[in-house]
Amino acid sequence: MHISSFFSLVFLFSIFPRADALFGYALLRCQFTSTREVVYVEQLYFKKVLLLQYNSTLGNFTGYTDKTKKIADYLNKDQAFLKDEKRNEESCKSFVPIATDILSRPVEPYVRLRSVEAPGNRHPGMLMCSVYDFYPKQIRVTWLRNGEEVTSGVMSTDELSNGNWLYQIHSYLEYTPRFGETISCVVEHASLIKPKKYDWVPMPESEKNKIAVGTAGLLLGLIFLLAGLIYYKKNSIGRVLVPTS
Repeated sequence: MHISSFFSLVFLFSIFPRADALFGYALLRCQFTSTREVVYVEQLYFKKVLLLQYNSTLGNFTGYTDKTKKIADYLNKDQAFLKDEKRNEESCKSFVPIATDILSRPVEPYVRLRSVEAPGNRHPGMLMCSVYDFYPKQIRVTWLRNGEEVTSGVMSTDELSNGNWLYQIHSYLEYTPRFGETISCVVEHASLIKPKKYDWVPMPESEKNKIAVGTAGLLLGLIFLLAGLIYYKKNSIGRVLVPTS
């Protein structure tokens, strides 16, 4: 079962009070699942190496070196210390309603629709509809061509977790561009009052030609400008200006 962190406290400490000191830190963390199961974890690190850990699921300490294994055995026999850890677990549970309230609010996705290169050049074109940063996970992404749903030539990823309770998904449509038609990506999600449609209108060939001609003209102008500067600099070397009376 996937467990996500809710909050953590970090305590840093230094072995030597110098610039080249060796640092360690203790990490106290509450973790919980969507079913409200709570896990309280304490971890002790030194130079980024985990030395000692308490896990409320196990109810005891675990050491990861010879010395910390002995410390863990000692702490596991201290019932008063274990009772304190149990109280820390109960404190974690008090935060669950707050987290549940936050996570129950839908987060509206950000959508980007763009043209990408089709793998293997099997089709003249491919559109990619990327839906980012939404919650909850359930979402539906479909394609329309002139208002009619398209089912062939469509590929989609699964909902991908961002690791921060938010998700993303990507849908692809292989298509042959036709002037005048409208292709749309439609997103349905709990955060939206109604499905949201994002249109892609293919650029007319005449417009593409204008852009290509304009780009070529700009590059040619830059080349002539650069050539003129080089010619001017070469002819200016060694030339002495004589003041006139």
